[in-house]
Amino acid sequence: MPNSRPKSSWRMFVSPSCSQDTMKQHSSQGLERLLQSALFFILFYLYLWLYVDLKLIYHGAGVITNFPVFYRTWSFFLQFPSYPGGPVEYLSAFLSQFFYYSWAGALIVTAQAWLMCLCLEYLLKAATLLRSRSICFAFPILLLVLYTQYTYHFVTTMALLTTLLAACLYLKTAMSHNRVSSCVSVFLVMSVILYYLAGGAFLFFALVCVIYELIFRFRWVMSLFYLLCAAVIPCVVGLLVFRVSIIDAYSNSLPFSWKILNYEARKRLVAIVYVLYLIPPVTLLVFGLWGRFRARLHLAKKPAGRKSGKKHRNKIPSLPAKALSWYDRSPKLRFSVNSLLLLAIAGSAGFFCRNEDLRTRFKVDYYAYHKMWPELLTSAQHNPDNPFIAHAVNRALYHVGRLGYDMFSWPQHSDYLFLSDKKYKWMYWQIFDVFLDIGVVNMAENALTECLEGLGSRPMILQRLALINMVKGNLGSAKIYLGALSRTLFHTEWANNYLERLEADPDLSEDKHIQHLRSLCLDKDCPMYSLFKEKTLLWLLGRNSQNRMAFEYLMAWYMLNKHLSKLVENLGRLQDFDYPELPTHYEEAALIHVYQRGKPPSLSRYLPSVRKRRQIEDFTRILGGYGGDKKAASKELSKKFRNTYFFYYMYAPSDRN
Repeated sequence: MPNSRPKSSWRMFVSPSCSQDTMKQHSSQGLERLLQSALFFILFYLYLWLYVDLKLIYHGAGVITNFPVFYRTWSFFLQFPSYPGGPVEYLSAFLSQFFYYSWAGALIVTAQAWLMCLCLEYLLKAATLLRSRSICFAFPILLLVLYTQYTYHFVTTMALLTTLLAACLYLKTAMSHNRVSSCVSVFLVMSVILYYLAGGAFLFFALVCVIYELIFRFRWVMSLFYLLCAAVIPCVVGLLVFRVSIIDAYSNSLPFSWKILNYEARKRLVAIVYVLYLIPPVTLLVFGLWGRFRARLHLAKKPAGRKSGKKHRNKIPSLPAKALSWYDRSPKLRFSVNSLLLLAIAGSAGFFCRNEDLRTRFKVDYYAYHKMWPELLTSAQHNPDNPFIAHAVNRALYHVGRLGYDMFSWPQHSDYLFLSDKKYKWMYWQIFDVFLDIGVVNMAENALTECLEGLGSRPMILQRLALINMVKGNLGSAKIYLGALSRTLFHTEWANNYLERLEADPDLSEDKHIQHLRSLCLDKDCPMYSLFKEKTLLWLLGRNSQNRMAFEYLMAWYMLNKHLSKLVENLGRLQDFDYPELPTHYEEAALIHVYQRGKPPSLSRYLPSVRKRRQIEDFTRILGGYGGDKKAASKELSKKFRNTYFFYYMYAPSDRN
């Protein structure tokens, strides 16, 4: 009987030319897909490397609170095998460290996205749904959205990738061994292993297997058994073997874990991660059901189709049918259209979902931490109104010697200098370097300790804490932080260098930076953070009259809060420094004071210039032309005096203190 013939024997009845044409067509389509994928992922990599700049995510800017630490020690490793999902977390922590180099981090994320695409394509191939393979590119596009928003969900996406790899392995086994017992045995073994490796992400592996067996293999009993296993395995392995809580047993490594949802900063864009997890099971379910529906519809219409078959052959094809046929027969056109459409979708996602303001904040914070002042000032121009960026700009202006000259060329507020408003109370990451630079070392240590608790033992925090303890002479604590830092991947050299220097010279008498910071430190307890204003700055100048940062920040604080009489009183401190001339904004503030009080500064060397006198007279004339109406005169005054202290003094809100 014809039906008893082996499946492979049908090829002997197919003409050789037809077989060769089919093979050529498949080969051409395979080459198209390869070129399309190569082009897509090259551009994907370049975008992550050159635009997103993944070293910014490694830095974190105090915004990313769940970036993992990693140490090259056996004791650190042993923490992870003790609970389900630990191995994937350990691998994720290791790979995440390479975000330190933008090119390496982009390569890792690109490889992850590419493997996700391959896995989903294999699942679709196993389910005979290759026409739906375009959905595979949803993975990298959604990952692109996550990274352009500067979020960190690498652990959960690695757990998803592990799940996809396990699902591919199961489907390969199921296609090779059709026996129920073999499939069930493989599923059980893989489930236990996968649950240990990826924790709760195992549930999505079970869901994919259930859908495959139910929709494509029609084995509903196996599907029910797999569902039962998905419910029982976390309970047995997680609760009874590893003794974890029932919540962790089912949710660890998943996007709805308490480790993510309990923290506002960590759950940004977590909905995108939900979609990533749902793509494989939903794709198989929807397209599988649609395929079955179409097959039944085709069978229902088949008899009618046979009666009218000749009539259909003689019909003239419609214009859309001709165009579609021509499109299918033109590999170059098909490749070009598909590639352009794919790149347009990915490009739109990257363009419209990007967050330029957040990117600028990350870049500015990175440059501030690494003391790259010119780069900081260039980047800050993209979002100068952000309080954290304005705070960093003031610090950068001081370090390039322009705080007294260019401060009011940037947006200013009385809170920006020290982020002193109550709403910035917990923003320790942004302020600890200012405390350290200015000499309030105890406050810097307190801020860093809070960061250590909230962000973990990040290398950048350990480095600053080690430095502070060396400044204070707490060599025991300093060596602990340096020892921890020496076991990281990329800060070992700095830590070992200081450990060697401490052995040779415990006082670090030859270290100019350490000695400079010691000369600035207060010899009394620091006031509370909320009182870090004039009093502390005066204490710092009393401790060391050469503390230039304390002086310039004191003068800036006076100007921001419009305490001009105090600013004029402290102009005498200019003699302690090597100013070649009276800084521009001090000159403007002194002129306002003169016009208000009629009393010039006592230092003839720093009297306001003729040019500045003419400038304030011009300012007063324009304001008088509007009858003293500040609101009416603001547009004209802004054009000529926007970068002066005159304009700030007139239009900024008065100090509330």
